Amino acid sequence: MTDVMESEVRQRESGAAAPPFAWLGVGAIAALAAIMLFASLGRYGFFGDELYFLSAGRRLAFGYADQGPLLPAIARLMDLIAPGSLVALRVPAALVTVAAVLISAQIAREFGGSRTAQVLTAVAYATSPFLLVQGTQLATNTIDTALWVLISWLLIRWVRTRRDSLLFWAALVTALDIQVKWLIPFFWVAVAIGVAICGPRELLRRPVLWAGAGLVVLVTVPTLIWQIEHDWPQLRLGAVVAAEQSTIGGRYTWLPLALAAAGLFGGVLLITGIWALLRWESLRPYRFLAVVPLLLTVAFIATNGRPYYAAGCYAAVMAAGAVRWTANTGRRRRYVTAALVAVSAAIAVFSMPWQPESSIDPVDSQAEAGIEIGLYGKFGWPELREATADAYLALPEAQRSDAVVIADSYWQASALDVDRQRYGLPAVYSPNRGFGYFGTPPDSATTVLWVGNAEDEMHTACSELTPVGRVDARLGYPDVTRNVTIWRCIPRQPWSRVWPDMLRLD
Repeated sequence: MTDVMESEVRQRESGAAAPPFAWLGVGAIAALAAIMLFASLGRYGFFGDELYFLSAGRRLAFGYADQGPLLPAIARLMDLIAPGSLVALRVPAALVTVAAVLISAQIAREFGGSRTAQVLTAVAYATSPFLLVQGTQLATNTIDTALWVLISWLLIRWVRTRRDSLLFWAALVTALDIQVKWLIPFFWVAVAIGVAICGPRELLRRPVLWAGAGLVVLVTVPTLIWQIEHDWPQLRLGAVVAAEQSTIGGRYTWLPLALAAAGLFGGVLLITGIWALLRWESLRPYRFLAVVPLLLTVAFIATNGRPYYAAGCYAAVMAAGAVRWTANTGRRRRYVTAALVAVSAAIAVFSMPWQPESSIDPVDSQAEAGIEIGLYGKFGWPELREATADAYLALPEAQRSDAVVIADSYWQASALDVDRQRYGLPAVYSPNRGFGYFGTPPDSATTVLWVGNAEDEMHTACSELTPVGRVDARLGYPDVTRNVTIWRCIPRQPWSRVWPDMLRLD
């Protein structure tokens, strides 16, 4: 599209008012989503990563080995408001998910979508077994996805109105999002390429866009300094994620799993939206948005990233799909829509964590548990703490005075750390993931309770190993809270000498 044509589109679009917002219908969908989420917040126990956020939040810093500082700060705030409350910790996740449902409908409105299109967009988002269910726990992807949706809306609204203040707000949200995960630059690079190909190229000439980019870089400097000082663990984590993805098919399963994350109706609108953005004249000013998911797919398959990494762009594309979908008002389309919505809603309901614990079967391998990690990663923490406390109290009093706990997994270490005082445990350490950067065991720690099954690592660090306890929670995660041995370790060398070589991100 030439610059003259872009100018004509700008003049036409800037003068066009968006249709009324479907407050009643969209509000009802958002309310139902909120009810489902808040009814689920107290289910089961803390997820392993949630415990890690709590531990990290008690050690607030500008950077962490495996994430930005925002999630630990949120966890710390909620823990101060309601100490030890599982529901309170998860409230921010539920709120931003409900907000994303509302904003997704606003995107359909920006596209000129009718009230029906707005409602269907909200339905698609709220019935996604990933987009909705992730709101039941505090996670980096939960916050990251919602912020992508907000950024998308601000960008799309700028295309329609050309109000540069929207680009400034998009920059502020981007600066916030990069404190969660380092995925949002992929989005903006994809947008820049899409705009360069499809327009409106005027976006790339806006000074406020580049000023906003400078602001994002400036805000990120403290985190970058932390990463430099610690040899860039965030970048090295990419290889760990790729290896984890390879266990479930890696690049070959990325696309099917990414589509499944959108849900049944959401997947239909996602595919329809890409086609509509590429081919439908009414959405031509927003054609660059069709390029974004395609480029993100290529990027994340190439890097063997997680299938949900691109989920933040789903709302905008599904909204475009809903606008095109509702352009056909025939009876057959209404029947198909009703059927898709009904099935999608049923899938969403059954995807929520409402199954009684007594009806959940235990698993014996990490491969089995990994398929439903969001479920099995919430069990066994009380048993782990009790077994570790019993092993500690069984030590001779002279050994307890200088003892510490070292755990194989950052999940184990976090679970023990957050309730350490309640169970009377000594300081907790782990060489795993971000927990390894929380501190080195003191050289005075000549007695160690080692929680885990990594015998090769233990034999390297310990001159003497004696089993002193056992953890085997019925629904625990294998090798984390199920089938785990607690050992008494006598260190071979001072911890200050061996600890740097023990740090691992896998």
